[in-house]
Amino acid sequence: MKNKNLRNTLILAAFACAAVVIPAILIKFEVLNAYTAQIITLAGINAIMALSVNIICGITGQLSLGQAGFMAIGCYATIILTQDCHIPLVISIILAALITALFGFLIGFPTLKLDGDYLAIVTLGFGEIIRVVLVNLKGITGGPNGKQFITPLAFNSTLAYCVIIGVLVAIVILLQNFIRSTYGRAIIAVRDDEIAANSSGIPVFKYKMVGFVIASFVAGIGGGLYSSFIGFVKPEQASFNNSINYLIYVVLGGMGSTTGSILAAFVLTYLQEFLRFLKNFRLLIYPVILIIVMLFRPQGLLGHKEMSFVGLVDWCKKSENWKNLGKNIKGLFSKKNKEGGSK
Repeated sequence: MKNKNLRNTLILAAFACAAVVIPAILIKFEVLNAYTAQIITLAGINAIMALSVNIICGITGQLSLGQAGFMAIGCYATIILTQDCHIPLVISIILAALITALFGFLIGFPTLKLDGDYLAIVTLGFGEIIRVVLVNLKGITGGPNGKQFITPLAFNSTLAYCVIIGVLVAIVILLQNFIRSTYGRAIIAVRDDEIAANSSGIPVFKYKMVGFVIASFVAGIGGGLYSSFIGFVKPEQASFNNSINYLIYVVLGGMGSTTGSILAAFVLTYLQEFLRFLKNFRLLIYPVILIIVMLFRPQGLLGHKEMSFVGLVDWCKKSENWKNLGKNIKGLFSKKNKEGGSK
């Protein structure tokens, strides 16, 4: 049993290192150009925000429409702590995430007793309040013109990729371990059936609060990394549209699926840039994709399931799978040739 756990850990560590190191080498030696590197790195930040939304919507079972507001708090807190208070960037991002988690606690304490649409309306209002406050605090936030932030991540694409994707990998590892813990299982029980969880002695409000605060903390980290990478932030970062974009990643990937949310974030981020030649018409792609997914796969691409890298390795080790795959491919081409010959 110990050998199996060690083997699985080594497999996951190898995939995690490959996800960080291989693209970083390609960026360093300019196999991937700066533009592509920026898109991939930005997708990593969007994936972090998708995880934040997934913690609330997919794991805790609540509906929040204000995650962009928490991200904006993380953005501005990181800039103020670094530039005005002269705190090192790494410590500033951690402190900004803690400040964001505090705001999550203050917002969640009176609102998490609400359910469904009511909670969504309250969090939506919170996001708009944050945006308006940031616009009017011109002396601190720069007002509607935004605030500039100069960091090494904004000029070194390789460093930015390694830091952001490395943080993403760390969050995924910690999140998966949290879900398998006693707290995580209790939160999932609350999501599945609050009445049954409450009757079993699980304090429903407590675990809702834990999920909400953790999601706020992750959003704060995403905001700190965003401002450090882009080098500029505006109050519009807290807008309703951004919150909906992050929610779309989770809905498309599958509510409750960590790997599904990450996959959807990377695909949709790159798709938006790839379709830039369509100008504003590319914004129609999101609604069309959502409509198609809701019609034919309402549970999302992965549903509650996760991509298993250990399972992939085990599948590749079985020769029968490769033989069957080869037979299927050979049969496919033979069928095409027969159809072509008959014509």
